[in-house]
Amino acid sequence: MSFGFLGIQFGWTLQMNNISAIYEFLGARADQLPILFLAAPITGLLVQPLIGHWSDNTWGRLGRRRPFFLVGAILSSCMLVLMPMSSALWMAAGALWILDASINVSMEPFRAFVADMLPDEQRPRGFTMQSFFIGIGNIGAAVATGLMLRVIPSSTTGLKTAIPQWVRASFWMGAVAFLGAVLWTIVSTKEYPPGDAERERLKSARAFEPSAIFRALVEMPGAMRQLAAVQFCTWVGLFCLFLYFAVAVARSVFGATSPADPAYSRGIVWAGYCSGFYSAICAVVSPFLPWLVERIGKCKTHSLCLLAGAAGFFSIPLVHDKWLLLLPMVGVGVAWASILSMPYSILAAAIPQNKMGIYMGIFNFFIVLPEITASLAFGWIMSHLLGNNRMAALVVGGVCFVVAAILTQRIQEPHAREAEELLVATASPRPVDSRTDEAALS
Repeated sequence: MSFGFLGIQFGWTLQMNNISAIYEFLGARADQLPILFLAAPITGLLVQPLIGHWSDNTWGRLGRRRPFFLVGAILSSCMLVLMPMSSALWMAAGALWILDASINVSMEPFRAFVADMLPDEQRPRGFTMQSFFIGIGNIGAAVATGLMLRVIPSSTTGLKTAIPQWVRASFWMGAVAFLGAVLWTIVSTKEYPPGDAERERLKSARAFEPSAIFRALVEMPGAMRQLAAVQFCTWVGLFCLFLYFAVAVARSVFGATSPADPAYSRGIVWAGYCSGFYSAICAVVSPFLPWLVERIGKCKTHSLCLLAGAAGFFSIPLVHDKWLLLLPMVGVGVAWASILSMPYSILAAAIPQNKMGIYMGIFNFFIVLPEITASLAFGWIMSHLLGNNRMAALVVGGVCFVVAAILTQRIQEPHAREAEELLVATASPRPVDSRTDEAALS
């Protein structure tokens, strides 16, 4: 059920770990990076709610969510091949828009897929399994870039672009991994068919209905509203990590003076290894989160993990040895495991079953809106307040994590009983059929 996320995350991590370097290879300044990054959150803002609503009101030969997995995977793989061949900033930025839209087409239904298939008491385990495969995907992306740098020269001599050949080869490997992993989930899983009541609803439902998104926003559950503030602060912090960690390592730890310096490529690759390491921590920690949830609850678990991530952010600027950079990544990995699972587990218990896709898409607003805000404002902050100090941006990220951890404690956590009441009150896309409950959950 979750294996496809390995491929999605492989491609997404290649993009996130290398996009700032790609822009700098093509001549971008540090204060230009946030606005160039704007493509990712805007596409998520537009695409995910529409895809979520469409998949809620769809049933075909491949099921409800799997057609979107397939289309998104094909488009994403094509763009992973084309993006590193960009020869100008505008080309790279345009490719990022298309790539991120395509990734969102695959990614959003995966969240709803787990919520569709599992009852509330098993959702923490289901979402942490997604975190596990996301961690493995991150590791694969980090290993791919390191391997390609070792076997392929970093020179751009003879190329029509300033982007080195090892970056191209890494992205092409990602295209294969993305498509292959998603296809495995598509062919190896079967979605629960709709019951009679649900089939009648689907006949009258419209795939594209903008007013439905507006109504869902107005009727948003209280727990989802409280999660919004947590997600806002969390993703501003992650924005700082994704955008500035790799280039900060290249310049501050490896001592690179420009993107043309060979130390710059080594630093970018080492930052990818660090990303792979915190993803390994994510994969190791994820199976233990349900155990912790059973003892202290979802919200306290999430707060503790965010504080561990903040400690990692604060310690990165204190490190000047590449190997010691792995220590802060432990805290970041613990936080990442929770960020990828706990908010979705809390949310899934609070929303109606037959609106799982649209609310998962709307929930993405609280990821992309902070990224859009940061994209528009952080360039000014970098140039006027932080002096283009990339390490200082990481400290800002740590502060955001602390605030998110505090806000998490304000959430009134939904429980399984409330989720069952919502399920009874709405038409369920997971009807009971000839299978027993035990068989359906296995």
